[in-house]
Amino acid sequence: MTGLDEKLRNISRRDLFKLSGRFGLSSTLLAASSMAGVVTLPSLAKAVESTYEKRFGNEPKYTLKYGAAGFNAQNTLIERVGCLEFARDLEERTNGLVRVEFIGDNQICGQLNCVEKTQLGIVDIYTASTQNSAGGAPYLNVLDYAYMFPGRASQYHFFYSPESQRILRDPLEKRHGLKFLFTHCELRGIQLGLKYSDKPTITKLEELFGTKNRVTGTQLGRIAMQLLNLNPVPIAWEETLDGLKQGLIDGAETWASAVAYANMAPVVSQSVDLKFFCGTEHTSMNAKVFDSFEPEVQDAVMESSYFTQAVIQGANEAALVKTVGFSDPQLPNTVFADNNVRPAFLADDQIKMAEEMCSPEYNPEPWEQWRERLNNWAGGIDTYTEISAIARQVPADMKPENVEPRRWWKS
Repeated sequence: MTGLDEKLRNISRRDLFKLSGRFGLSSTLLAASSMAGVVTLPSLAKAVESTYEKRFGNEPKYTLKYGAAGFNAQNTLIERVGCLEFARDLEERTNGLVRVEFIGDNQICGQLNCVEKTQLGIVDIYTASTQNSAGGAPYLNVLDYAYMFPGRASQYHFFYSPESQRILRDPLEKRHGLKFLFTHCELRGIQLGLKYSDKPTITKLEELFGTKNRVTGTQLGRIAMQLLNLNPVPIAWEETLDGLKQGLIDGAETWASAVAYANMAPVVSQSVDLKFFCGTEHTSMNAKVFDSFEPEVQDAVMESSYFTQAVIQGANEAALVKTVGFSDPQLPNTVFADNNVRPAFLADDQIKMAEEMCSPEYNPEPWEQWRERLNNWAGGIDTYTEISAIARQVPADMKPENVEPRRWWKS
């Protein structure tokens, strides 16, 4: 048992549905996720009623639909993407002037279409990976140059940097109508299926050559995989789990906590930490919606985003070790340990070999067309060079939790 299951183990699904029916799903989720320890029905009912009264004590001026692809109160305690923390903080910060209706579990949008539904105004805010969202907002490919980020610390440092406003956020808003609020940070690897259960843990890059792997929506990620001889195959998510189980594909490119939160661990045997490009489960808002707010509410949205970014930074780093089991040595009673998923951390020389095979620094020609396109969309910025330089302002071995949080929209 992990996360919300552990907390709510004494409460039946019927009683949970009753509370949700009476007070609404958002109030129930916000209350449950904020409670510590094992929860009883009376204590949860009291917390839900208090949350409901606080949220509905004032008539909101703005009610925002928040579509979260595949996320709910339980799995946001595995991959810490900040959905409920943001909603709770924004409601409290605005004293109920803004109300956030959280709609998770793919009920209103999924990984591939949350971006489009936000652009169309069907939802106001969404959470999904930037890679899957790149289909509807191609400028998000700018995060996916191979080996642009040496580690998770460099990712957080970039997203906190005021330079991210000029290089990432402003072009995204201008071109695609999205206000990039916050993100979780991991780096992608290859998640090998059950056919590798009885094989030794991967230690050499060449052991992955020729494998066939599922790829997400990012165009730049496919370039990296082709250069690493990883045979990217676009496969629908619902077919990926069966493909890994049956051995129809060898692996899938994603990151460790995605394997854990998406119930992928039972069909994965090894999580190979290639670190070859971003795994960023981000949250964006429809820019027209943001622009419609008065300055005080806009400030509240940004401050809640900053708060949530800092929460994600610490919480996901802890969850990777204590909840997911992505560490060496591996802790017991984690998702990976319980499902016999072995983390495979490659030595520095193997990562360097991969970088020399596929990064724009060493192998620029395959990237030129997309690099020119992204640079033009960014108004002539050399996107790869500038992001790489910012990513290297912190030591490559810096602990991600030690990166200093900064309000990126303030110079």
